[in-house]
Amino acid sequence: MRVLINGVAHELADGATVSEAIAAVAIAPPFAVAVNLQFVPKSQYKSTPLSSGDSIEMVSPVTGG
Repeated sequence: MRVLINGVAHELADGATVSEAIAAVAIAPPFAVAVNLQFVPKSQYKSTPLSSGDSIEMVSPVTGG
């Protein structure tokens, strides 16, 4: 299935979860994840399924001011 991760198209296996999307882009912690603009708690990464066309945003915190 095709999903967007941070605006870039990626192919994932059907039935992939948020955990598998994270592995596909190898983002280093810490980060937050939203699927279709809905925050996904870290405790639910392995149990949150994705669907073709989903938009996943992975955002790392930035310090400064």
